[in-house]
Amino acid sequence: MGAEERFFPGLDGVVAAETRISFLDTVQGEIVIKGYDLIELSKTRSYVEIVHLLLDEALPNAEQKAEVESRLKQEYDLPAEVLNIIKLLPEHTHPMDGLRTGLSALSGYDSQLDDCTRAVNVNRAYKLLGKVPGIVANSYRIINKQEPISPFQELSYSANFFYMITGKQPTALEESIFDRSLVLYSEHEMPNSTFTARVIASTLSDLYGALTGAVASLKGNLHGGANEAVMHMLLEAGTVSNFEELLETKLRNKDRIMGFGHRVYMKKMDPRALLMKEALQQLCDAKGDDLLYRMCEAGEKIMEREKGIYPNLDYYAAPVYWMLGIPIPLYTPIFFSARTVGLCAHVIEQHNHNRLFRPRVHYIGKRRA
Repeated sequence: MGAEERFFPGLDGVVAAETRISFLDTVQGEIVIKGYDLIELSKTRSYVEIVHLLLDEALPNAEQKAEVESRLKQEYDLPAEVLNIIKLLPEHTHPMDGLRTGLSALSGYDSQLDDCTRAVNVNRAYKLLGKVPGIVANSYRIINKQEPISPFQELSYSANFFYMITGKQPTALEESIFDRSLVLYSEHEMPNSTFTARVIASTLSDLYGALTGAVASLKGNLHGGANEAVMHMLLEAGTVSNFEELLETKLRNKDRIMGFGHRVYMKKMDPRALLMKEALQQLCDAKGDDLLYRMCEAGEKIMEREKGIYPNLDYYAAPVYWMLGIPIPLYTPIFFSARTVGLCAHVIEQHNHNRLFRPRVHYIGKRRA
């Protein structure tokens, strides 16, 4: 194999795109988003402000922030036919599949579907950001034979999303923590789902198609589905000692343990996980029950001691969502809903500076003489 044909399994370490959107700076310990550190932004800025930053290239002032909220609220309503399509899905359907179906169906309502210019794509992104939370919440409700919940226009974007998921208005603490989780999930450079979206977009396919492919990518346990696996593992254990024993058994059996390790954060803890760990402690303190916090801390110590690996965002986001009263099957759809803005930004960038992705292979099969 020549130098020009070097093989990198999983494209590990391969730079696949130039971008002005985000960068994981592991040396400085920053998640750079449009020049800002996402961790610092999450402490002072809301999700709708990140939306403006990623789609309109700057952090908004108070008036612009209000305009973003208003623009998103105008897009809340879903076509009745989209909900009717979801109603045809079998009861066992995972909400990620309901989301994928609903998202794909939305494309038929876009009269400018083949127009991939920046202005049209940005407007399309706002429409999707307004509608995806409704698809997430109501696909779950419909699949579980519950009535859809209409959006509550008087609430903020994040509070309304929470309301549509849980059926109740969040407290100030719940809204703050849920909004912060959306910020932390909003953009993260080039994970599998973003790469999938950019590969699809490179054919000049539309934004809906690119995001539908990203849903399929994010569903897998090695990507977005890890948060669900973490929560099932915590519930299976039930106590600190049982969780420690469960992890040690998995380590002896060389089983994969979800919520730990990251292709980029090899030597340190995912900085987003630290913020969700703090959020978990806040929720535990508010509810007077710190069991999940103690379990997670015990697991963190075992994995650091035995494997030298650290929690990623999913490890602490899962118990946070559990403490917020969010059903487990919705953890990954919420991840996708938050990431929608980052995905849209990447598709827009791909369309504006496009080159079709067409890699080669390292052939190891037989050849006839």
